[in-house]
Amino acid sequence: MKLKSQRFISRITRDTLALILAGGRGSRLKQLTMWRAKPAVPFGGKFRIIDFPLSNCINSGIRQVGVLTQYKAHSLIQHVQKGWGFLRGEFGEFVEILPAQQRIETSWYEGTADAVYQNLDIIRRHNPEYVMILAGDHVYKMDYGQMIAYHVESGADMTVGCLEVDLKTAQSFGVMAIDGDGQVTDFAEKPEEPAPMPGKPGTALASMGIYVFNTAFLFEQLIRDADMPGSSHDFGKDIIPAIIDRYRVMAFPFRDPETGAQAYWRDVGTVDSYWAANMELIGVTPELNLYDEYWPIWTYQEQLPPAKFVFDDDDRRGMAVDSMVSGGCIISGASLRHSLLFSNVRIDSFSSVEDAVILPDVEIGSDCRITKAVIDKGCRIPPGTVIGEDAAEDARRFHVSPGGVVLVTPEMLGTSIRYVR
Repeated sequence: MKLKSQRFISRITRDTLALILAGGRGSRLKQLTMWRAKPAVPFGGKFRIIDFPLSNCINSGIRQVGVLTQYKAHSLIQHVQKGWGFLRGEFGEFVEILPAQQRIETSWYEGTADAVYQNLDIIRRHNPEYVMILAGDHVYKMDYGQMIAYHVESGADMTVGCLEVDLKTAQSFGVMAIDGDGQVTDFAEKPEEPAPMPGKPGTALASMGIYVFNTAFLFEQLIRDADMPGSSHDFGKDIIPAIIDRYRVMAFPFRDPETGAQAYWRDVGTVDSYWAANMELIGVTPELNLYDEYWPIWTYQEQLPPAKFVFDDDDRRGMAVDSMVSGGCIISGASLRHSLLFSNVRIDSFSSVEDAVILPDVEIGSDCRITKAVIDKGCRIPPGTVIGEDAAEDARRFHVSPGGVVLVTPEMLGTSIRYVR
């Protein structure tokens, strides 16, 4: 990219306010979201899902960010306050929490568009030229500056980030059709029979839930929608279908800038997809590179000692193979294979763990066998516990996903008092 283009992008990102919609429950993650919103779910060994759109904003040069919260947001708010308070207010930089507080209406957020509408007075106060709407529950790296530049250069009123997915997956997303110039000509939210792309019968063009608006146009559409009887006040269901015939709505394809191939993006909205996305990170060259110094993922993290592996007897060897192990972990005479451990996990002697995602502050007793599982934060696994070998027995005690992943939470183990998630 030429210097002129870089300066152009840096100017428009400075004039952009990003709003991250982080109020969703994420019910398909089952008990993982019993006490936390989906964007607060831990991911990748040391992060939370919200860290990915927040890091994308900072790395893209967007330094004015609002995080809209609603469902069980305490741990999410704590995380944002601890990890994202480094921006300088003197320079007009901030990451601020915008909880549902009935600023305009006497109800909580009723849809994605309504969530933004209820904060119109705050947006006006910041007075941005462009507003970027982001979902807070997807895992990906993206330079938002390129999308905003595309929005400006194409003369769009609204721009929608999009990617290609198979037809079954498309049933869970907004599906669009575009003309030769990239303008959106049709949009259907979560259709039962998604329309395939021309020349690609098994593929649909799906919305990523990422939007760029000219601010004045956004205000106009939100106010119109708020006054519309019967509207569900949702961008995908109501706003986009109502404007595509009258205004210039453009599609921005999410592609790797170097190769042109579709870039990494994951909706970790089910237990199976959450487990699989974490497992992908263990590979030798995963699509999502967490070791990328050019595009780092920022987060809040405790100051912890290094991971430790102790004992080296033939039947009692502390070891990890093809695994990621975070700070504060102690593998004490146990075997760990193809697994991902978050911080402060302890595994006692003669236990084996394989194909598992172990969230923070978990203790696994001695003589346990755990396979293909997600163990939630704070679990205390009693000695001798076997998980992942008998599906019927697992289903009796825990949640077993359609893909055979066993989800274990403290409540399932009899813990009655829940601490902050």
